[in-house]
Amino acid sequence: MREPEDLYELTPEAADVPQGLPLVAGLTGFADAGAAVQQLGEYFSDTVSPVPVAVFDDDELLDYRARRPVIEFHEDHIASYTPASLVLSLCRDEIGRPFLLLTGYEPDFQWNRFAAAVLGLIDRFGVTTTVWLQGIPMPVPHTRPMQVTVGGTRQDLIDTMSAWRPTTRAPSNVLHLVEFRLAELGRDVAEFVLLVPHYLADTELPTAVSKGLEAVSAATGLLFPIDPVRDRARDFLARVDEQVAGNEELANLVRTLEQRHDAYMQGNPVRSPLTDDEGEVPTADELAAELEKFLAIRRADDDEA
Repeated sequence: MREPEDLYELTPEAADVPQGLPLVAGLTGFADAGAAVQQLGEYFSDTVSPVPVAVFDDDELLDYRARRPVIEFHEDHIASYTPASLVLSLCRDEIGRPFLLLTGYEPDFQWNRFAAAVLGLIDRFGVTTTVWLQGIPMPVPHTRPMQVTVGGTRQDLIDTMSAWRPTTRAPSNVLHLVEFRLAELGRDVAEFVLLVPHYLADTELPTAVSKGLEAVSAATGLLFPIDPVRDRARDFLARVDEQVAGNEELANLVRTLEQRHDAYMQGNPVRSPLTDDEGEVPTADELAAELEKFLAIRRADDDEA
């Protein structure tokens, strides 16, 4: 029988990892509304100086035909080949405090063995608390602060931050399995589900990054340079507002979402922040059609940049 630790290789830098650090995790895979996890991974790559300490084996975990590596072709030859990666890294926050970061793809295979490997690394490095994030699309307005649903064993975070506490069945992420195993062991673990406006779920939404960083800071005490992200978020939402203001039907739909959201947040007896009294939700198609112009403008701006 292959052991869980055979799924990864420790780097020489693993010997320098202090005991008792928090672990932050986010894996791209089944769904990533607002490109929240993807953007957070890019943000961390650029700002926290990650040093790999454990590198997972792609050949064991990745379905290459589903998520093919990227090549760069220059005229008559392949200039580069960029495989996917799944890495545990040692990082430092804005004031130099160390933490562990698990980023990359969500494994396609061997979930139980992978979860056991992650738990083994948590034990090896004496991780104090595990925090992970994901984004899901919800019929909520972009004009209100982004909310989160909090799961796990951190009751302090659930009580103070969880805006919506559903009872539901949903497809899982491999980190749900890690969370479940940690909870069985009575370990500290917190899941932050970012509730992304469903009509912006296919965009790279900067608000999801700033909210994700705020959640990580609340759970770990780590500090990150967040002002540039907030500036991008304000600019992005201002451009969305321009599109909304130019179309009365779209504006009415957004107002409906606002009313529903506000009623729920004020404790009025609405079944959830996502439905009206009859349990109906507005369709994403209605909003997406009118936001098509905005997305086209945004893509054009990105191309010019």
